[in-house]
Amino acid sequence: MIGPQHYLADGKACYLWDVPRHFNIAHEVCDKWADGSGKTALICEDKSGQVVRYSFDEIKALSNQLANALVKAGLQRGDRIGIFLSQGVETLLAHVAAYKIGAVTVPLFYLFGPDAIEYRLGDSEATILITDPAGMAKMGNLRPKLPALKEVFYVAEDGGAHPAETRCLWSSIRSESDQFELAPTLADDPAIIIYTSGTTGKAKGALHAHRVLLGHLPGVEVSHDQFPQPGDLFWTPADWAWIGGLFDVLMPSLYHGVPVLAKRLEKFEPEAVFALLAKHNVRNVFFPPTALKMLRSVEQPATRWNYHVRSIASGGESLGGDLIAWGQKVFGLTINEFYGQTECNLTVSSSSLLYPTRPGTIGRAVPGHDVQIVDSGGAVLPPGTTGSIAVRRGDPVMFLGYWHNAQATQEKFAGEFLLSGDLGSIDAEGYITYLGRDDDVITSAGYRIGPGPIEECLMRHPAVQLAAVIGVKDEVRTENVKAFLVLKPGHAASPELVKEIQKFVRDHLAAHEYPREIAFVDSLPMTATGKIMRRALKLAE
Repeated sequence: MIGPQHYLADGKACYLWDVPRHFNIAHEVCDKWADGSGKTALICEDKSGQVVRYSFDEIKALSNQLANALVKAGLQRGDRIGIFLSQGVETLLAHVAAYKIGAVTVPLFYLFGPDAIEYRLGDSEATILITDPAGMAKMGNLRPKLPALKEVFYVAEDGGAHPAETRCLWSSIRSESDQFELAPTLADDPAIIIYTSGTTGKAKGALHAHRVLLGHLPGVEVSHDQFPQPGDLFWTPADWAWIGGLFDVLMPSLYHGVPVLAKRLEKFEPEAVFALLAKHNVRNVFFPPTALKMLRSVEQPATRWNYHVRSIASGGESLGGDLIAWGQKVFGLTINEFYGQTECNLTVSSSSLLYPTRPGTIGRAVPGHDVQIVDSGGAVLPPGTTGSIAVRRGDPVMFLGYWHNAQATQEKFAGEFLLSGDLGSIDAEGYITYLGRDDDVITSAGYRIGPGPIEECLMRHPAVQLAAVIGVKDEVRTENVKAFLVLKPGHAASPELVKEIQKFVRDHLAAHEYPREIAFVDSLPMTATGKIMRRALKLAE
């Protein structure tokens, strides 16, 4: 377990990795705990509040059955499998079964629209998809556009029928043997593709190896006050399709044999969250900062609910001193802030148990991760100098590269370092200050949103000629998506058109990506080569 012995006098972390040659996520999060003891792995609460518990023994048997069904359907080692589900046992089974086969999972955010789904399934060349009625409705007529997609497994609600062109997931599981031979994967074998948005073009698929789980463990231990401890139970409102939901919570918790609560919130209602924490005696939570800000609206929660949270970690946006002070008052603990990104996650964290928290910083490098401030060529800069937050190569949490995008992979590195694209500085005691992005990615409600796909979607609207998207400050979400639109001749700005365009983006991309603010303009600032100058728009705000 990470402790004070893993930090030097100057605050720098010291830790040597021992990554085995063979490593499989499925064995580490499931099979090694399935010893017949009935140890709880997952607690699922549905929309009605009904609770079902699953042991590691049950997860092993069910995932073995699903693995057999997937192999019969044609899934082979190295193939990609889309998982378009919210938090729930089927999501966990899909991941574990795929890793047992040696296949590569492609998790899809539950609120994605058809365009986002089509691109990710098409780019990854997924051969199988697992989804439910809501996901199937969004699939619509996409299957003819996805030639690699051969089979869809359907999670029917309440034992309902499944569409003719799909296979019933649970019927397929029950018809198979609960014995399956785990693929002898190497630690560096591909395991998962998580798509991340940049500033231009399409989303990029960050390809991670099985070792990514090992790479997350020190960060989870540090940010959750020497996790695990007896009685721990983990939950997050974050979707398991994001690296934060999967590898900051679900997989590391199960790796340690700690149960996870699966509960998808149709809407984030602060009072319902406090009630959930108390009902299940949740001990560890990953809350995006926006969720914490919303929880602050609840008056005197400690007198209304008997919750016993032991640790809270948050990342994606700066917390600030006021929010940390609120956490100490309401939960009796210090919220630990961490930092990372899809390509190389959870490399920096604060930890109130290991060293003093300094509001305004994102903490220190987590043991096992060499985090530096570098210039554009990858040269390490001295303390107090602004540069790019970067992580040295050879880190198990680091991605293998962008799926089918060697150029973007090459551009992500400079010398011995992976460049985060974020500006920061480091002091003499190792505390890192995040100063801002050196690109145009928008941070809203914990999501990193690329303007490129939104602009592309906007310009497909029949009334829009040109579009530019930026992030503008918002007290709750950190930033809102704002669109500047030049209309085509014959179209006039109106409140009705604003609502129509917002709905258009929500329907085609995702609910968190639509522009909450729209400005109609006569022209957009352009470079000499015809590129939109988003920075000029931001400066004018």
